[in-house]
Amino acid sequence: MTVRYLKRGKPLAERVQDDASIRGTVQTAIADIRERGDGAVREMADKFDHYTPESFKLSAEQIEALIAQVPAQALDDIKFAQDQVRQFALAQKDALRDVEVETRPGVILGHKNIPVQSVGCYVPGGKFPMVASAHMSVLTAAVAGVPRIVACTPPFNGQPSAPVVAAMHLAGAHEIYVLGGIQAIGAMATGTDTIDAVDMIVGPGNAFVAEAKRQLFGEVGIDLLAGPTETMVIADETVDGELCATDLLGQAEHGYNSPAALLTTSEALAQSTLSEIDRLLEILPTAETAGASWRDYGEIIVCDTHEELLGLANQMAYEHVQVMTDRDEWYLDNMTSYGALFLGPRTNVANGDKVIGTNHTLPTRRAGRYTGGLWVGKFLKTHSYQKITTDTAAAEIGAYGSRLCILEGFVGHAEQCNIRVRRYGKGNVAYGAPAQDPASPS
Repeated sequence: MTVRYLKRGKPLAERVQDDASIRGTVQTAIADIRERGDGAVREMADKFDHYTPESFKLSAEQIEALIAQVPAQALDDIKFAQDQVRQFALAQKDALRDVEVETRPGVILGHKNIPVQSVGCYVPGGKFPMVASAHMSVLTAAVAGVPRIVACTPPFNGQPSAPVVAAMHLAGAHEIYVLGGIQAIGAMATGTDTIDAVDMIVGPGNAFVAEAKRQLFGEVGIDLLAGPTETMVIADETVDGELCATDLLGQAEHGYNSPAALLTTSEALAQSTLSEIDRLLEILPTAETAGASWRDYGEIIVCDTHEELLGLANQMAYEHVQVMTDRDEWYLDNMTSYGALFLGPRTNVANGDKVIGTNHTLPTRRAGRYTGGLWVGKFLKTHSYQKITTDTAAAEIGAYGSRLCILEGFVGHAEQCNIRVRRYGKGNVAYGAPAQDPASPS
């Protein structure tokens, strides 16, 4: 493979963050929440957010008052975005079917898709009020049929964010708390006197939120461990440098460590994109953040063929992959490792983040190799069941089961099968079985 780097980010060794201090901070905080409950939560809220209302849970009256503060156009836009998300989530749910099949006469196997019974949805909001995250988590859980949806978001500039609260409420949250960070994740996972524990926690957040979810996984379910936003543009000479630069910097503004990479077969496009990035960073209001990400985590890579681009893209497995080439459908058919694809110059990652309807909670740090992002199916548990309806089937399956149990040395297991063979098999005895039912009269 011929790969030429016109720009490299930090070496991988330098990118690896020292997570030890974050890990220790989160561990101590969660232990404190377990020990002191609401008292610990309140102290952390005061320390980190300088926000300690009488109750972190918003009343119905408070929610209505906040919604009244949201301009009509903004409410209409939120409803439009939620309608897009709802339509796609409903289509996804319709693809999930309960199953029942008779594999042999009298042997019936099936599964049911059952919603998780309580979910905590975290909506970030300390730096930017992430209105769209309410659609992605709360609304998707509602479509799945989750009967108890708890939504938490930190205060923004010392107060509840009216647009975020409106989005949570319209999406279907049953309880809304203005609470952020470790204290929100810890309270939802372990429960306190005022917040009942949930079964699952979803949603993006900063490094402390991600670490809290990691430490609490197992005690509660989680969606995934999301790191800094990543964006990749795969492009050829069919598009220009301005478009590529805009799509790269548009995501780099998320934070100071948001990777952004251009993979292209065109040296001219690569050079043009570099020039356009320099130009845009002179005028972009979020240039301080986007510029830092581009300086430290930006890459431009030139390959000779689309096959080489494909191989490298699958290896890198970025969260967002914007494809703008003369063969976009070929990439759709052959890409195997990514968070979400954005095909063609008419679409873009911001559409996916905010409005188009697909979910924006996606795998990062190469997790796209083994998982997809948040979707309605994450809130559904597939549980199997089985039943045998005839004596003949009970004896037949029991005989096979008994022999297979003895093969592994599980005599007690085998006897579970044998007793059915004796009772339903007209006196037949399975291999390895005692000749007489111990519970039957001699």
